[in-house]
Amino acid sequence: MTFDWNQELIRAALPQAVLAVLSNGESHGYAMAEELRAHGFERIKGGTLYPLLKRLEEQGLVEHRWQHDQAGPGRKQFTLTEHGRTELERAVSAWQQMDNALTTLRSTRQEQP
Repeated sequence: MTFDWNQELIRAALPQAVLAVLSNGESHGYAMAEELRAHGFERIKGGTLYPLLKRLEEQGLVEHRWQHDQAGPGRKQFTLTEHGRTELERAVSAWQQMDNALTTLRSTRQEQP
């Protein structure tokens, strides 16, 4: 499915989307990018995702551990912290409030002559 999302909307939603992906369990960057793409974030690249993960880690919302694989190089496995879970709940609530406000604005405008 293709979505017509502009870059500003994607940039605003991406931190919440990453936290939501990690709320389902630990993941590495490539798997997160694939999950995000499957849900409409089609243009997400490592140059966008990895700096965001670093910022989320600096904020204490996610943490990582190195997973070493005998078949290839190690990779960072990211997990959501308790602070990250709290922030996700706050962000979901704020996004829903914004959606409600926009819906009200659209319906109010339509009712006026």
